[in-house]
Formats: sequence, structure tokens, C-alpha cells
Amino acid sequence: MINRVLIRIKIIQLLYSNQLNTGKSIEEFKKELLESLDKTYELYHWLLQLIIDLRDFAEKRIEFGLNKRYPTDEDLNPNRRFIENKIAIAIANNAEHREYAKVNGISWEEYADLIKGLFEAICASEYYKDYMSARTNTYADDKMIWRQIFKKVIFTYKPFEERLESMDLYWNDDIEIVASFVEKTIKKCEEEKGSNQELLPQYRDEDDKDYALLVLSKALEFGEDYKELVKSFSQNWEKDRIATMDMSIMQAAIAEINFCPTIPVNVTLNEFIEISKYYSSEKSSLFINGILDRVVNKYKEEKKLLKVGMFVK
Repeated sequence: MINRVLIRIKIIQLLYSNQLNTGKSIEEFKKELLESLDKTYELYHWLLQLIIDLRDFAEKRIEFGLNKRYPTDEDLNPNRRFIENKIAIAIANNAEHREYAKVNGISWEEYADLIKGLFEAICASEYYKDYMSARTNTYADDKMIWRQIFKKVIFTYKPFEERLESMDLYWNDDIEIVASFVEKTIKKCEEEKGSNQELLPQYRDEDDKDYALLVLSKALEFGEDYKELVKSFSQNWEKDRIATMDMSIMQAAIAEINFCPTIPVNVTLNEFIEISKYYSSEKSSLFINGILDRVVNKYKEEKKLLKVGMFVK
């Protein structure tokens, strides 16, 4: 599930932290990186749990209406389509998610006001009204309503954004990517599998985990060398004023260029320049692009851009 774009962002965040407050060992940073990636996967399960807890909230509302002293016709004849949604039932009964949620204490129960607010926002939407009033209902409809709920309500609901930030400082940085994983999970659901839907694993394979640890450790190990290399190409830029974030991005990129022989140089450059557009200014992005191009050309001229990925000092 965790892709290399997200891994690169996590590495840059740690390198940035290291430049602001040095003192940790490389092993401590590696541990922190793995914990951060674990938290990202935890966010994936928190989002899946929203499906369950919103459904449970809707079911409790129906039960409350039925138990009123003077129930209305609507209370006595509730529309159960939302609580009978097959995607919600499948996720609620999925053994893998249930075990993960139990072990990691994942539940929105203590955030009752948030769940209430989200549900009311869902009920007010036209697509929810259309879903609830449709004459027929298919498995595809059950999938589509949850895709719409996440995209148009949950991910645009300000109190939800604020709650995520209070739970983990970096989750709002992760949410766009993790949201795509939830979308993929819903799209992959198959009716015949029932609750045995395949959830996304934390890593596609162990190579991604190894890649993460390698790039971080080498960026830290050769950090001072990379800083001097960058400064040597910064004649028209005040060297002492190179932004800490820009330097962190370039450190990570140079480490990947040197120690990841299976990743083409142009892929590395494109990925880190795209990240710089989000985390730095447009001016910084152009600066980073220019510096990294010069670094690559220097390695080529000195025949240091080796496919075996060794950095030659």
C-alpha cells in the first residue's frame, strides 16, 4: 500500500527534522521512519473504521426512532438501505480489519460529535438522498455511495481535518495518498467475497521497506558531503540562505541517485522535483531542479554514476 512517493516524503520530513535539531543517531532515525510508516498504515484502517462507525450511528438512530414513546410513521418504517449497504457490512465483518482495529485500539466512538456531524452532512447531500430513494439498489451502487461520501463529505469536512491533525501531526500530509488507497479498496470489493475482501498490505513487498531505510540512512551518513556538493553549485544563490526544506529534498534525492541502482535517474529527479513543488516555493523548485541536474552531470563526467549505486568519495 505504502508507495515510494509517500516514503520519499517521510524521509524528507526526517531529514528536515535532523537539520533543525541534530543529536539523534542514524538508527534512531530509521526507527522513527518505520514508526511513521506504521502510523500511515494505521490511518488507512482509521478511514475504513469510519465506514463501520457511521453505519453503526445510522443504525442506532433507527433504533432510537423505533423506541420513541410516540414514533412517527417514518420512525416505524425506516429506510434501512444505508445500514444494509453491503460494502459497510463487508468491512465491518472483515477479519483482517477487525483484528488490526482491536490490536491498535481503532474506534471513533470517543469522537461522537464528529461522527454525528459527518452523518448529518452525508444525509444532507443530494447523492445520499438519491441513493436512499432509488427504486433499485445494486452492489455497484453500494460501492459508489461510499466513494462519494469519502470524496465529497469526509475529505472536505473541516472538523475531520482538524481531528486528524490532533491525532497525528503528519496525517494531513498523508491523507491524499491514503485516501486513494481507501478508494482502491472499495473499488476492488467483490460481492461474492462477502466479508473476505482483500485489504491492502502495508508494503507491496519488503523491497520498499528496505528502500526506505537505505535512502534515509545514506542521506544521513553522507549528509555533510551532499550539503557541500550542493553549495558548490550554488554560486548565484546565497549559500547560507538555502532553505532547510530545499536542502533536505536534495539530500534525499542525491542519496537515491547514488544508492538505488534500479531506479532510473530521470525517475528520481522527476519525483523529488514534484515533491518540491508541494513543499517548497516555485522559485525553490526551479533551484532544486537546476542543482540536481548539475550534480548528475558531475557524476557522469567523473564516472561516479554507477549502476551498482556506490558513492565514491
